Amino acid sequence: MTSIRRELLFWLLTGLSVAVATAAVGTYLRARVEANELFDHQLQEMVASLTDAPFGAAPDGAAGNGAGDDALVVQIWDRNGVRLYLSQPQRVLPQHAQLGFTNVHTGEGDWRVFSALAGNQVVQVAQPMHARRALAASMALRTIVPLLAMLPVLGLLIWLIIAQGFKPLERVAAAVAKRSPTLLEPLAERDLPAEVQPLVHSLNDLLDRLREALSSQRTFIADAAHELRTPLTAVHLQAQLAERAATDAERRAALGDLKAGLERATRLSEQLLTLAREEPGVAERPFTPVDVHALARDVIQELAPLAAAKSIDLGLIEPATPSGPSIVSGDAQALSTLVSNLIDNALRYTPSPGRVDVAVAREGDRIVLTVRDSGPGVPATERARVFDRFYRGAHVSSAGERGSGLGLAIVKRIGERHRAEISMGQGIDGAGLGVSVRFPAVAPGPTRSAAGTPAAVAPAPTIAQSAPEHLTARSS
Repeated sequence: MTSIRRELLFWLLTGLSVAVATAAVGTYLRARVEANELFDHQLQEMVASLTDAPFGAAPDGAAGNGAGDDALVVQIWDRNGVRLYLSQPQRVLPQHAQLGFTNVHTGEGDWRVFSALAGNQVVQVAQPMHARRALAASMALRTIVPLLAMLPVLGLLIWLIIAQGFKPLERVAAAVAKRSPTLLEPLAERDLPAEVQPLVHSLNDLLDRLREALSSQRTFIADAAHELRTPLTAVHLQAQLAERAATDAERRAALGDLKAGLERATRLSEQLLTLAREEPGVAERPFTPVDVHALARDVIQELAPLAAAKSIDLGLIEPATPSGPSIVSGDAQALSTLVSNLIDNALRYTPSPGRVDVAVAREGDRIVLTVRDSGPGVPATERARVFDRFYRGAHVSSAGERGSGLGLAIVKRIGERHRAEISMGQGIDGAGLGVSVRFPAVAPGPTRSAAGTPAAVAPAPTIAQSAPEHLTARSS
């Protein structure tokens, strides 16, 4: 498992070690330059001190004082090239001097040599280069050793500083661990570092959304249980009445009521499942191009028998001037449910004989689906609430229809998922109700999927091959 703390410690110590190593190299190079300057000055001073000293010719084999390997070697010649003095005969150096500073390579190593002409003598002083390097390394080492000794202390200090810096995150983690579905209070955002505040703010937003989702879910479950209890209780009573029926007529009437009760319970269960499937994040299907006009035509064909049974004129309005393809990006199955619920609501709450018109038109960059009826309509004071789950206003009772209050809630949820705008207005001839859904339009023609292959327009599955006699197409 990756640890930010370990990574920070590793990279900080690595950077510190590289910095110390670089400093050591730089210090050594600088110390060597300064040592060379110092030793060169020393050679010059020594040559100046030996100028015009009285030396006689040195016999062969004459030796100096037997100094060590790091000692200076002094040679003195007269103007005739006769060597007058050699401090260390065992050293092999050039027998002729080149005035000034030179570097000499011998079998015993490299030498730094300074020669000067003073009066009748040539004085040469030589020093081994390894002595200079040793001194430079010693100077650099004395500077770097304290830093090397401090590395473990710095590592421990960095570890403690990192641990202290991570304490706000540990407090946030502990606070999040205390949260539960029953305790979703926001996290405290005070006294936090600037780097942690965006994380805590995002967590609080998530907790807020989660709290709303759980509250909505609990409300939904409670309302669903309450709504299911009534039809199931009615079914139970109707079954008892059928058992106690004394005559065939009473039994048929009880069985008819039982069947109607089962149909209401079945429809309510289906709507609950549909609404649950449309909750955000629940098995969302990918969007594809959908022809809303073809989809509306197929849904009208599906609901045509219900319209015929109630003597309601259900028709699809065709615009006098074609406005182009009515293609939107969406979930074809969900959009079919949206259109079906709008038309089904209009048919259920429109008294017989009545009329329901469906229209699909293009308005700028929007595709507008409109369903109008000639029913009692919805009072303006209730239009803001009819999209709430399980809400049934006074207009429902006046229409004599026992609905579940979920149809328009499903329409709202599907519309939100498709970024559609839903509005209410007047229905047919200034009466009834009109519901308009405005979808963002997409460019006509096939679009390309993520894989690069053409994606064909996906209308709703065709319900019927030919329209029934009572299904009409009108011109606007």
